Amino acid sequence: MNQDYIIPNEWSIIEEGFEPGRVESSESLFSIGNGAMGQRANFEEDYSGETFQGSYIGGVYYPDKTRVGWWKNGYPEYFAKVLNAPNWIGISVSVDGTPLDLHTCKSVKDFRRELNMKEGWYQRSFTAVMENGKTVAVNARRFLSMKRDEIGAIRYEIRVLDQGAEVTLEPYIDSGITNQDTNWDDPFWETTGVRTSGSRAYILAHTLKTHFRTCTFMDSRLELDGSAVGQSGEAVEGPTRAGYRYTQQVAAGQTLVLFKYGGYVTGMNHPKDNLEAAADANLDSALKAGFETLLQEQRDAWAAVWEMSDITIGGDVKAQQGIRFNILHLNQTYTGRDSRLNIGPKGFTGEKYGGSTYWDTEAYCIPFYMATKNQHVARNLLKYRYNQLDKAIENAEKLGFSGGAALYPMVTMNGEECHNEWEITFEEIHRNGAIAFAIYNYYRFTGDYTYIPEMGLEVLVAIARFWHQRASYSENRKKYVILGVTGPNEYENNVNNNWYTNYIARWCIRFCLEQLAKVKEGYPDDYDRVIGVCHLTEAETKAWSKVAENMYFPYSEAHGVFLQQDGFLDKELVPVSKLDRKERPLNQKWSWDRILRSPYIKQADTLQGFYFFEDHFTLEQLEKHFDFYEPFTVHESSLSPCVHAIQAARLNRMEQAYAFYLRTSRLDLDDYNKEVHEGLHITSMAGTWMSIVEGFGGMRVLNDKLHFSPRIPKQWDSYSFKINFRHRILKVTVTAGGSSFRLEGKEEMSIRVNDKRVVLTPGETVEVR
Repeated sequence: MNQDYIIPNEWSIIEEGFEPGRVESSESLFSIGNGAMGQRANFEEDYSGETFQGSYIGGVYYPDKTRVGWWKNGYPEYFAKVLNAPNWIGISVSVDGTPLDLHTCKSVKDFRRELNMKEGWYQRSFTAVMENGKTVAVNARRFLSMKRDEIGAIRYEIRVLDQGAEVTLEPYIDSGITNQDTNWDDPFWETTGVRTSGSRAYILAHTLKTHFRTCTFMDSRLELDGSAVGQSGEAVEGPTRAGYRYTQQVAAGQTLVLFKYGGYVTGMNHPKDNLEAAADANLDSALKAGFETLLQEQRDAWAAVWEMSDITIGGDVKAQQGIRFNILHLNQTYTGRDSRLNIGPKGFTGEKYGGSTYWDTEAYCIPFYMATKNQHVARNLLKYRYNQLDKAIENAEKLGFSGGAALYPMVTMNGEECHNEWEITFEEIHRNGAIAFAIYNYYRFTGDYTYIPEMGLEVLVAIARFWHQRASYSENRKKYVILGVTGPNEYENNVNNNWYTNYIARWCIRFCLEQLAKVKEGYPDDYDRVIGVCHLTEAETKAWSKVAENMYFPYSEAHGVFLQQDGFLDKELVPVSKLDRKERPLNQKWSWDRILRSPYIKQADTLQGFYFFEDHFTLEQLEKHFDFYEPFTVHESSLSPCVHAIQAARLNRMEQAYAFYLRTSRLDLDDYNKEVHEGLHITSMAGTWMSIVEGFGGMRVLNDKLHFSPRIPKQWDSYSFKINFRHRILKVTVTAGGSSFRLEGKEEMSIRVNDKRVVLTPGETVEVR
């Protein structure tokens, strides 16, 4: 059974009722972020039950020494850990000397959480009977400012419902934190300064090894029944903790409110020796504005986000909630303002996987950010890879490649590979292809070719060199083969001639050669620079061509399909439908040996190639391959349902497409893979957006034009989305009766709908039946 405690609502994620067993899952689901920092939905007050404490600062990491059973040459020395940062949200609460702790309370009633997606805030309320018999009602709201991205704010309200009591509130900050995800249980932080001043507290700390310097800060104000409480708090300092203790007599029915402002400043954005001054500037600004003004700014900022990125669905609340949940977290994770940052698979919701960048960014996330923001944001994601090209070349050199060949890392923070499972680190090399494809996809969608001569061509040359060297010539086949790889299906390791890997390798070489010719003709100065920097010769490019033109692709004449890898037909081909549900998910129930010998596919593999290169194949070929591979697919990767939803929609199998969509959009809300307590699947959320826009909407860019082939699930009355296509905003609305298109901008635009030309005039809505 999937979890089903999240209440369906179009604009909010809501939980009602306190269940200790789901606290960690809810901490993930109700996470908040603003692109620069984020935090799990931990309680402000102390909690002694099972909890996963997590606060995170974008770009800050620790190089945890690699831990493996058997060291192999080429392993990275460390695995970059997403760091649990100092905690600034804490508020210890006691009533008549008894701590408020929901784990030890006699009863907890009217417990409710809400993540308001429309306005970007998180709220929690409850009534509790404490161990000493006192009954209190608490209502806490907090948010991380999208406008002022180093500031967060909390409004913590407490009422004593029976007779009066002495209430003590201790807002604090704490750097005595640890990571759940650690190889050796080493300390990741060193606290260098703890200070209180007035009503403010500061903790200076830096990461060990990487020496990211941070200042965690806070200030607070107290009100009783709406009037300021003038008392000064008692400063509380410890080796890793600083705060203030306020004690107030509260009559029955009175409301005591603590406003707490806090956050982080780092040496990445401020002078390293002047972080306290930067913290003061943030606090001065926040206090001058006040909680309600900051909250209104938050509403306004999110209104602007939703104006462009919202997808509306009529007639299906769960589907609507799912897509907005995904869009919310994508925008909380990455705003595009800072080209040093990227989109980690857990974002700001957990520590699993480590690193901040996987191939997910290029394969799944760039389309969302291109279409819902602007090309500058997507360009920053590509620039991120260009800036790390030297490291990618170093990564390849460590594995024995030479001459400027680059292997981009599977997992990274700074460009160095830091993933330490051999079947991933050494073998999942198709990631190189996703980066090249993203360069192509960016140009295809935005029309901005300048990235390729300025930066992208050097990346493409280095990737082509890698594929040339990684392929080997088989005298037996008289073809070039690529041996010992792991394709997108991580349930097959160390296989030969993974079709997707071979296909994207050939495509990368051909695409690079095409761009060399195009840049030579149109950008001769850039061409000369790249040739000089790369020391590229005609003899080398001819050798690439030979590999590309003679690449081997496994194929089954009997089935009429490309084989996922050479030995796929040697497996016992039992479809997923014959598996006992008790055996799922396989990665939690089966040994790895058994998984590797099975035909089961974790996510789209051959079908990933059919998604990327759809225009290379006929609809009949797609159908044949979909019918062959999908029955063996267990969809135990978060990245799997979205690709299959898009392809099912193209095949007009709408019931199947809808089922895949619902699974990808509610993957975390319904906890399909039984792992949401570890954090959310941020990068797959972009695939959810693709499921609607590319799947049901049928959006493609072909021959430099937008094409649509809209379809709608029978469960929906309508749906709509917006696209920013080359600085023109297009709104698409689809119903069972047809579709409509409305263009914003100053110039008319032609598109194709169901292969018919449609001319759009700004400000007018065109109906297509």
